[in-house]
Amino acid sequence: MTYPDTSFLCALYVPQSTSGSAITFIESLNVSLESTSLLFFEFRQSVHFQVFRHGKDRSHGYPLSIAQEALAALQADVKVGLYCHAAVDWADVHQIAERLAFQHTLQGGHRSFDILHVATALHLGASKFLTFDANQKRLAQAEGLVVPL
Repeated sequence: MTYPDTSFLCALYVPQSTSGSAITFIESLNVSLESTSLLFFEFRQSVHFQVFRHGKDRSHGYPLSIAQEALAALQADVKVGLYCHAAVDWADVHQIAERLAFQHTLQGGHRSFDILHVATALHLGASKFLTFDANQKRLAQAEGLVVPL
């Protein structure tokens, strides 16, 4: 089982330096990616935040048209089955996240959502974790997840 984080979704749906790697990985898949409401929430929030940033300073973020394209593309991929919505016991995820935070944050400086995504992957029994975030990659690998990107 493979679980993506938000940086992977952003690379798929908003052009950036990591987009080629994300697209190549997706094209090689023959199964659906696990997904959760947390993953989709953070992605949508990130997209909306980038539009906000762009509205304040055009040199940051991106315009609403790019956001709308990204959200529509995600929805289209959900409809065709690229993602499989996983049933999650959030209390268990939070317990795993508490352990990860206690064991890793003082040394690694991990952010809450990064910890929650790794905890979710562990809870779901994922063996692979997709991220372009170097710090999150270190956390995932420390917990035994393979990060192929």
